[in-house]
Amino acid sequence: MAAPGEEQDEMARYRSPLVSRYASAEMAYNFSERKKFGTWRRLWLYLAQAEKSLGLSITDEQIREMEANLDNIDFKMAAEEEKKLRHDVMAHVHTFAHCCPKAAAIIHLGATSCYVGDNTDLIVLRDGFNLLLPKLARVISRLADFAEKYAAMPALGFTHYQPAQLTTVGKRCCLWIQDLCMDLQNLERARDDLRFRGVKGTTGTQASFLQLFEGDHSKVEELDRLVTEKAGFKRAYMVTGQTYSRKVDIGVLAVLASLGASIHKICTDIRLLANLKEIEEPFEKDQIGSSAMPYKRNPMRSERCCSLARHLMTLVMDPLQTAAVQWFERTLDDSANRRVCLAEAFLTADIILSTLQNVSEGLVVYPKVIERRIRQELPFMATENIIMAMVKAGGNRQDCHEKIRVLSQQAAAVVKQEGGDNDFIARVRADPYFSPIHKQLESLLDPSSFTGRAPQQVAKFLKEEVRPALIPYQSKMGGKVELAL
Repeated sequence: MAAPGEEQDEMARYRSPLVSRYASAEMAYNFSERKKFGTWRRLWLYLAQAEKSLGLSITDEQIREMEANLDNIDFKMAAEEEKKLRHDVMAHVHTFAHCCPKAAAIIHLGATSCYVGDNTDLIVLRDGFNLLLPKLARVISRLADFAEKYAAMPALGFTHYQPAQLTTVGKRCCLWIQDLCMDLQNLERARDDLRFRGVKGTTGTQASFLQLFEGDHSKVEELDRLVTEKAGFKRAYMVTGQTYSRKVDIGVLAVLASLGASIHKICTDIRLLANLKEIEEPFEKDQIGSSAMPYKRNPMRSERCCSLARHLMTLVMDPLQTAAVQWFERTLDDSANRRVCLAEAFLTADIILSTLQNVSEGLVVYPKVIERRIRQELPFMATENIIMAMVKAGGNRQDCHEKIRVLSQQAAAVVKQEGGDNDFIARVRADPYFSPIHKQLESLLDPSSFTGRAPQQVAKFLKEEVRPALIPYQSKMGGKVELAL
């Protein structure tokens, strides 16, 4: 153990695995201290530029000094100032002023802490969505290619995880894609609905700015518009308290939680299919599935997605409760909570999208296993077809139904009690009663005749709904993703 006061190495301190193990560099940077405090300085610059353009006594020299020091952040000094002042914004005002002595008097002029705090959060949330959306589009694109490739491959369908009528491998994949397309729309809408807090003052009344501009309401409105535009937003919230409404955070985390639910469902399906040995996620040459059982091929990527997706889904409870207890114009019990839940939601979404992309780029299908499972169940599913064929050949439906009932129960006993294969069709072939249709049995048992319009549904869905939704992201579709630790 290090003695008190001794500097500990990095491995002696807790680090969030979201960053240390999994998250992409770009998403980790988006929620970094450097991005946060660099954005604060840019917001102070935007405010000064706008105030100058509207007639306040701010010089070009002061603006140039601020511009030259946007990224010249003395983090050690800022930490010392915050420890002394117990106020993070004022600590950084002092730190910025230290390297901008000529501009010191006009930094943060008329503003409240939430001018930089909340507006930076909104910029970071917007940029976080802009990082997630191409990644989600890439996952959809990879799965769309998979669905197209296997659009017509029959597979046993399941309802209640019990054998049901056939579907196709590609059609099942389209169920996943449809959910993700909904998520794509939800994330786009949540991003586009974000507004800037803007320049509103301590309780949202803009009183300080009205005083600065000597009662000129039009200049205060123009100041708000100019800063909003400089920050890259089209609109600002027309009314705020000291903060923007915390219901905004609910909307943001709700769509991310919904994405988590989609990915959890997809990866659960893949895990179940891996158990059935029909489809597997990629498994690397030197990968170890179990320390004790060398033969195992555990679906660890899909398991990771499910594990982290559960965390993502729970995070929406934080902004729900925070919004509910914001007293009047604001209370500070939102701050520490939001530092955790907003960043973790985006980091977690980023991780599970990257992992699912890796999975979707390497899915392995085992057609022979799929065919064998169909052969085990299809004879029972074909009974209605056999009855109809016998009626067309002159048989009596009720007599045929009773014959099939007896033979199918005998075959079921072989499967369940003896562990044998389903021999129902062999029993039909051996029964003279069914001789009128013996030559039709092969065609009556063709799996493709049981999949309905699944191949056509896949083609139409991909062409009309999926591919068009991906057009805005075409330039970012290239490249495979490597799995994190």
